[in-house]
This record gives sequence, C-alpha cells and structure tokens, in this order.
Amino acid sequence: MQLPRLLLAAPMSGSGKTTLTAGLIGALRQRGLRIAPFKCGPDYIDPGYHALAAERTCHNLDSWLMPAEQIAGILARRSGDADLALIEGVMGLFDGYGADDDTGSSAHIARLTATPVIIVLDARAMARTAAALVAGLRDFDRRLHIGGVILNRVGSPRHATIIQTAIEQTIGVPVLGYLERAEGLTLPERHLGLVPVAEPGHWQEWLTAVTNRIAATVDLDRLIAIARSAPPLTIPPLPTVTATDQSNRPVIAVACDEAFNFIYPDNLDLLEAAGARLAFFSPLHDSVLPAATAALYLCGGFPELYAAQLSANQSLRDAIRTAAATGMPVYAECGGLMYLTESLIDQHGQIFPMVGLLPGHSRMTRRLTLGYRTVVAQTDTWLWHAGETIRGHEFHYSVWEERPPTVTPLYACLPDALRPQSATEGIVNGQTLASYIHLHFLSCPQAAERFVAAARRYQAGQEEEQYTNRGDAV
Repeated sequence: MQLPRLLLAAPMSGSGKTTLTAGLIGALRQRGLRIAPFKCGPDYIDPGYHALAAERTCHNLDSWLMPAEQIAGILARRSGDADLALIEGVMGLFDGYGADDDTGSSAHIARLTATPVIIVLDARAMARTAAALVAGLRDFDRRLHIGGVILNRVGSPRHATIIQTAIEQTIGVPVLGYLERAEGLTLPERHLGLVPVAEPGHWQEWLTAVTNRIAATVDLDRLIAIARSAPPLTIPPLPTVTATDQSNRPVIAVACDEAFNFIYPDNLDLLEAAGARLAFFSPLHDSVLPAATAALYLCGGFPELYAAQLSANQSLRDAIRTAAATGMPVYAECGGLMYLTESLIDQHGQIFPMVGLLPGHSRMTRRLTLGYRTVVAQTDTWLWHAGETIRGHEFHYSVWEERPPTVTPLYACLPDALRPQSATEGIVNGQTLASYIHLHFLSCPQAAERFVAAARRYQAGQEEEQYTNRGDAV
C-alpha cells in the first residue's frame, strides 16, 4: 500500500508536538488533503486535538501494548481513504519502555512503519546548538530517516533564519519552517497533561490560529514531498473479532462526558465488531442508565475535577449500584475505579460520596504513578481466565485507600525495572471488575468478545426473570 506519511518527534516532551501536529493537519486540509491522524503511545488527550483538526478519529500506535508486527497494518487500515497519515510521537524520540529498550518509542514506530521523521525542535534560547541536537538525533540511530526539522517557539523570523542556516550548513538536514512564540498558541495544561477537548474551551479558535500561522511559515510542498517518499507499507493480517449472534446485540453503556473520556476508539470498534450496541451516557448529567443496558464500561478521565457534580447526581449513582446488585457486568479503569469507591477526596481535601460499589476511598496525591504494566489475572472472571497475562498502562495521581486486605485482586503486577517487587492490583467484586490498569483491546481482542458474551448472558438472565415474573403474576 502506498501511503504518504510522516511522524513528528522531538528531543523531549513539552516541545510542542501536539500543537505542530494539529496545526499541520489543519494546514494540509486547507490544501484539500484528507489526513489520517495517529498518536504514538498510551495517550487519550492529544488524539482529541488531532481528531478535531482532521475531523476523523485519531488512533493510537503503541508497539509495547500491541504486537509490533501489527503496527504497520493498523496504520494502513486506519488511514482508509486518506491522502496522508500524520503521526505524533511520544515523549522524546527514543524514549520507550526502558533505558536499554526503545520499544513503544517514536523511533520504534518509525522503524516498524518505515515512516520519515520530522523533528519538532523547541528553539527557545538557542541558535547554533540546535544543529548539534539535530545531529545527535540523526546519528543515534541511522536506521531512521530524518526528513527535516520544524522549529517551534522561535523569537522572530531572523532567529529562525539563524538556526536554519546552522542546521542546513553543518549537517545538511533541511529546516522546513517554523512557528513563532505566541501566548495564544500555548495550550492549557494541568496534572495529567493538556486539557482534553471534550471539556469546554476555545478549541476551534486555537486551531484556526495555529493552522494559519503554520500555513504561512512552513514549506508544505516540501513536507508533502517527504511524506510521499515513504516506501509502500506491507499490511500483515490483523486479529479480528466476530459477532457470534448478529441478531442479539446487547447494549454496553459507555461513560462519556467531561469527567470520563479516556478510552481508545479501537476498544469501542472491537466491542461493536464482537456484537455490542454501544450506548453512551454521562455520569455527570444523566439520571438513568441507557435503556436495555446489559453491561457497563466506566473508563478513565478526571473525576477528581468534577467530584461535586458526580456526587450530586444521586440518581445515577443509585442506578449503577442497583444494576451491579442484579449481577450486571461492570468494567472500570482508573477514573472509573475512583468513581466506584465509597468516596473521592480531591486535591483540596474535600470529601465527596461516590457510587460505593468498592470499599474504601480514592484520594488525590502529588505523586504520579506512570508506566507500562504486565499483569496476570488472579482468578476466573467474565473477562479473564486465571493465569492469563495482559499488557496495560497506568497514569494517575490518586491512590485507593482503606481497601480491605480480604478483597479478591483482579491482577498481580509483574516486577519491572521501576517496580522490582510484585504487587496486587484492582478488585473482583461480584461481576464488577475494577483496576487502575488501562487496556488496549487490540493487544487482547478476546477481551471484547468476552465483554459482549457477558453482556449477552446478563441480558438473557434478565429476560428469563421477567418472563418468570409475568408467569407468576398470571
């Protein structure tokens, strides 16, 4: 498959990759091109900006969570009818699983997909040194094709010219343009990164401003030519899921609002492919669960920022408790787990009652828990068989406190370089499964099939109970 493509990477986080990627998507679309956006690594927030710019879903490429041999196929299939694929990297160019292992890094994705790399260089407070940085990135791994550089946060056009001259004359890598510093282009951030576009904000105005600036100061023709130089993609077969009963598609209710929006689009696609009907609901605004709900998916997000509203929605909290009491399958990740505890203690020490399905409370801290995790299922559940090994990731500032020692853990986390001791994680409480571990279903497609099967069993049980009750009434 011939797919023009580029990967935007940087020496470090905070260099402006998201801004440049979204702005380039907008500028290329002004040229009439259809752009397929992607994001390296386990990220839920940045893809929202790219989806806004491209007006199509942004998919993740994670060569640690997913089998590496699938990455090129995912890129090709998700590009569909696009004229060009634009991939935002993760952290620094070579930052991956560990100090001696760049699995999951931008460089790894670029190698797996033979994608030219464009370096986004934060050029504040530097001139000729920029050439040394680019030379180091180019020479560290010669298997990569460094196609060019875009300078970010330059002080003026003259500043950009100085750096461009230094880079092009000393190491021969082309500088394709620049973006000047401007306060209005700085995206708002907080404890887990950028503010998601799912929340209120002047996102379209920001996108228009950065798009217009990039269109004026970046050589888009040269950029497109580099993208078109990428070799054809080999498309290996991907694991698939199929609906066992197309006539019976149970409803899986998925939390989706300002407080809960950390979910991979691929997870939703696989659930639908496995036979689910998805119904989105808001723990903030809805008073009841969607009609005919047969399972619940409570994803991650920022419940700590909306704790007062979540707590005030007593009717929805009651509805979730009632549903769980009837044996409805409930799956919760990270923020979803926090929502299911007895109470949430926010960063100001205020206590807000939550659903109360899980014992103890979640409390915000100043310490970030972050990283890939390999976990082992500890008991048979509707989602896992005991002993199965699953890959996932954690990203949170909260802790789950006062969890009784007698609860059944969902997982055991295997030791790694950063956590040399094994530890238990999550909980199995009836048909409720909750954990801080985020999963990407492309790494474990059987999870989607089992999720739908559990929903179908619950639906059948409810229908049988209703039939029995009607017979008793007669």
